[in-house]
Amino acid sequence: MKKKVEKVEKVEKVKTSLKQRVAAMKNIKKAQAKWKGMTKAEHAAAQPEGRARERPGAGGGEFFRVVVRPKTEFKTFRAHDVGKKGHVERLAGQRANGSWDTQAWLISKKEADVVGGVLMGKSKDVRDVLAKLQSEPKQFRGDIFKAKPRRNVPEEEKPTPAMKKAQMRNIKKAQAARWKK
Repeated sequence: MKKKVEKVEKVEKVKTSLKQRVAAMKNIKKAQAKWKGMTKAEHAAAQPEGRARERPGAGGGEFFRVVVRPKTEFKTFRAHDVGKKGHVERLAGQRANGSWDTQAWLISKKEADVVGGVLMGKSKDVRDVLAKLQSEPKQFRGDIFKAKPRRNVPEEEKPTPAMKKAQMRNIKKAQAARWKK
């Protein structure tokens, strides 16, 4: 049988003087006092690696953001998938009066390309979303694009053909549910 031979490294103990230990304790107390007086932003800036989080729109994420309305118009936000999961997401915002509207669209980088500062869709879902916007999304900063929302349909033009079709579909669904009873 072979015996395991373990190498034992000798660790030299550094001897510190009383004066050094007292100075180290004072330095620790000073650092703790300074740290307690700092804000969260100052904590992040004081780290040797700097901010741990990338700034929004810096280019490291999975989505392009197409801003349609300013964030300041809304008080709360919800994101939900449109079509297949993870491809196109609608970021909806709730206004102070309770109404909801689209604040931005999040489009997967796999589904779109940037051509000359303009966002172009690769898939049909993305092209449909971009076609509904009033203007083409132009690059603002990093992965953030700006576009105008879809046009406001005047009341005299309502109901639109799409609205009529949806109404008929809903009526037929309700009738079918009633007849099943």
